Amino acid sequence: MNPTRPFELGVYTFGNTPRTPDSTGATAQAIRNALEAVQLADDVGLDFFGFGEHHTRSMPVSSPTSLVNAAAASTRRIKLGTTVTVLSTDEPIRVFQQLATAAAIAPGRIDIVAGRGSSPITFPIFDEDENDYDMLFGSKLDLLVEMNCHEQVTWNGPHRRRPLQDMLVVPRPEQPLRIWLGTGGSPGSVMRAAELRLPMFLGILGGSPDHWAQYGHAYRKAWAEAGHPAEEADIAVAVHGFVGENGREAKVTYLEHEARMFQTGSAEIGRPMKTPAGRENDLEPGGMVFAGSADEVTDRILHLHERLGHSRQIFQMDVGGLPHDSFLKGIELLGSQVLPQIQRELG
Repeated sequence: MNPTRPFELGVYTFGNTPRTPDSTGATAQAIRNALEAVQLADDVGLDFFGFGEHHTRSMPVSSPTSLVNAAAASTRRIKLGTTVTVLSTDEPIRVFQQLATAAAIAPGRIDIVAGRGSSPITFPIFDEDENDYDMLFGSKLDLLVEMNCHEQVTWNGPHRRRPLQDMLVVPRPEQPLRIWLGTGGSPGSVMRAAELRLPMFLGILGGSPDHWAQYGHAYRKAWAEAGHPAEEADIAVAVHGFVGENGREAKVTYLEHEARMFQTGSAEIGRPMKTPAGRENDLEPGGMVFAGSADEVTDRILHLHERLGHSRQIFQMDVGGLPHDSFLKGIELLGSQVLPQIQRELG
């Protein structure tokens, strides 16, 4: 790990459709709420805000690059990115152009997390074969990395019918976009990130700090074996979590809404997705759901950092129809009470 790299704290969202008797237009409100949240995160000094990709009524952020551009124009300092772009079913040239446009608006503040996707729902939407998902992701990721390095691109890969010959890709950001490889812990993805010299972004729903530390060790070992400079290896994590003024109430509130998220999401994608067993234990030390008071959440972050050595941790707080005011309050507490403690401990 690189002890001189500053630690970054932030938030991410897939959108959180308000639970109302009349849901007409509620998905549009979820988009407006996400932009209000990123502006508050900027105001309270958080380091990063990410927009994920889902295609469901309850989590309607289906075009994260659009929201990155909107946030780039309405914020001052916070870093922004997709968390994740489901690259297997997207067009990498357009993804790069859209985020390069955001980088022109907000220089040095734009990231992309590219992932294969956690559910099969996007493949029929975009007329792709789910059986090709690994080929599609690998080929499109290679092209995305190539465009990030070169203005004129000559490239061919299995996802394209025609090769690219000296193709101009504009606009160009003043500095390359930071491309992270997103994974839920697939060993193959861990190795791919190291081989491609990309930082690794872990999407975490459960487990323990010691469990995820094994992935950090495997990534850094593969990184070293590939001959890359050790100080460039980097890891970020996205977790479920929520900060409240009362730790016990924060845990109860979050557990209730997270269970609703799992139940609703399961029905929307037509796939069984139960709340993980013993979820209450995941909210305590040794678990990977970071809900509680500011002091509790701070201690948990520091404990994970000691094991994993990650440089960025972001929280999905707005789950299962959590009231928007509660989400905003959680962001305020994360920035005003958790972040200062982290900065004192880690610099």
